Amino acid sequence: MIRSPITSLHSSHILSSALCARRQATFRAFYATIRSLRQPPTPPPDGDEFDPSESDFILSILRANPSLRDTKSYLANFGVRQPERQKPPLPNFLNIPTHVPFQYTPQDTNPPQATESHPKTSPIISSILNPVYRRTALVKLQGPFTDRQLDSISRGMVYLEKLGLVSVIVIEHDKLARGDDGERATMIEETNRVVAALEAQGAKARPVLGAFVRLGPKPGDADNARGGTIPPEAHVCPEDLSPIRSALRSGEIPVIPPFALDSFCRSTRIGANDVLAALARGMVEAAELDDHTQSQQPRDPHADYSDDINLAPMRLMIINREGGVPSYARSGYPHLLVNLTSEYDFIRDTFDPTWVREKPSALSNLALARTCLSYMPPTSSAIMVSHRSPSSLIANLITNKPAVSSTYPDTPTLLRRGQPIQVIRDLANVDRAKLNYLLETSFQRTLDVDSFYKRLEKCLDFVVVAGDYIGAAIVTNEHIPDSSAPPLSYLDKFAVLPSHQGDGTVDFLWVALHDESYGLGHPSSINPNGGKEGKGEGRDLVWRSRSNNPVNKWYFDRSTGHVRMGSWVLFWCDAEKRLKLEESRRANDALSYIENWETGRLRQWADVVTKIPSAWK
Repeated sequence: MIRSPITSLHSSHILSSALCARRQATFRAFYATIRSLRQPPTPPPDGDEFDPSESDFILSILRANPSLRDTKSYLANFGVRQPERQKPPLPNFLNIPTHVPFQYTPQDTNPPQATESHPKTSPIISSILNPVYRRTALVKLQGPFTDRQLDSISRGMVYLEKLGLVSVIVIEHDKLARGDDGERATMIEETNRVVAALEAQGAKARPVLGAFVRLGPKPGDADNARGGTIPPEAHVCPEDLSPIRSALRSGEIPVIPPFALDSFCRSTRIGANDVLAALARGMVEAAELDDHTQSQQPRDPHADYSDDINLAPMRLMIINREGGVPSYARSGYPHLLVNLTSEYDFIRDTFDPTWVREKPSALSNLALARTCLSYMPPTSSAIMVSHRSPSSLIANLITNKPAVSSTYPDTPTLLRRGQPIQVIRDLANVDRAKLNYLLETSFQRTLDVDSFYKRLEKCLDFVVVAGDYIGAAIVTNEHIPDSSAPPLSYLDKFAVLPSHQGDGTVDFLWVALHDESYGLGHPSSINPNGGKEGKGEGRDLVWRSRSNNPVNKWYFDRSTGHVRMGSWVLFWCDAEKRLKLEESRRANDALSYIENWETGRLRQWADVVTKIPSAWK
């Protein structure tokens, strides 16, 4: 969160000292950022040629580079669930049972035998022996794959299981047409191949060959589309999930061919997408019933809950040979992050027909992710990934973030349900009551409403709003004294409701902010956020934050550079289009630590930013 300024710079001498002391490190960091954009990153190892080792699991976790917030989020999902403490019952002093002494009669030839009782496992011991609370993931294995490719994929599934995410795998065979002779035998053979590959990597797996998914929409769904999505052509009831429950409780990974029961109870092959959509809905409904049942019954403080599995899937993983969804703005390279609510139609409309040859299932998988995520919890996500990138599955599980910017065709695409995004440039169209609630709830402070909006009436540039004001970014135009330069683009507020932190809103809000400010004019800013849609010239974006703000780590990752000013940190993001043009003009020559147009800008920015009044009472 951005803390609004309430103090000013002590003196120009202090500012000069601070700037001079950190100038070299700041410019080096700036140059390193630009250099990393010009040099392509090292491509990931090919899954077919990667030599597995015992240490690869640990290295995959380290490569994810999780932040403190990522770690806390992972522990919140997979950490040990402590049983609820039960209050000891109060003694009943009114109805004390009368003690009946034990009577032994001579005809008893054998003395009474003490019943054997096994001590119950302590929750503490359970947490030590099995420290992970297991969750489920739906996995579409879109083959066929070679044996070596299956080994690579299976290794990724085993790593995820070690981290607490148990896969429910559905098999698909792209080269086997529907209705071919012997298709059932082929699908069963593919299922057994996957089971054998998983077991070869040390996992326990179970083929679930009996059809339990029912063909046709669920009764009552004919005219009940959810979130604009069409209900799947198959469904499963919570009581039908006994094969899945049995496998999971036995510590086995269920592997399912795409079979379903028709109206005559005959097992027939259907599309894997219909099976996955039916499972997503059915498993969420079953998890809700489980939660309701457990809430009606007190938890035993001495019971062993280490084998609990939450059936509600928290990930949808589509593993194929194509990689992610191609992006028009990235010249056909995969999208990194997709907000399905606001970008789904745009992606379909801008899909180049020439991409169908190399990525024939991209749009159908996009529709699958949209359908499944409409039923799954809001914090869930989907990832479309090539079989060559098994380590990206671990990074997605731990951080739930997209990959860094890359121009490799195997780059995975992270998809989330997201929120609608709108850009408002007229303050009269802003819902002040909802914005006030958002800011005060996020910052836990009281807004000085009159002075805040009086300032916005003079200098507001635009407001990016996510959903129904669950997040907002406010950007203003700040005049630079004694200068003919255009006004400074200042990020005044960036806030997301605490209840929506972790569901991807903050990332989508920042993407929209990028597209309207420092990323404007760059091809990646052509997104349907209701703003300029990539038309125009980007400007440097500047903001400040308290030096002790825990969100600064997040700002460090997204800013071009920063400089400390006493109790404040000044951040900025350079206009991308200008840098790209300069890079192309210089060809192989590197950018300098400081360019001509950057001389003196930090001093100007600091002078402007530190004079902005506080928005709080």
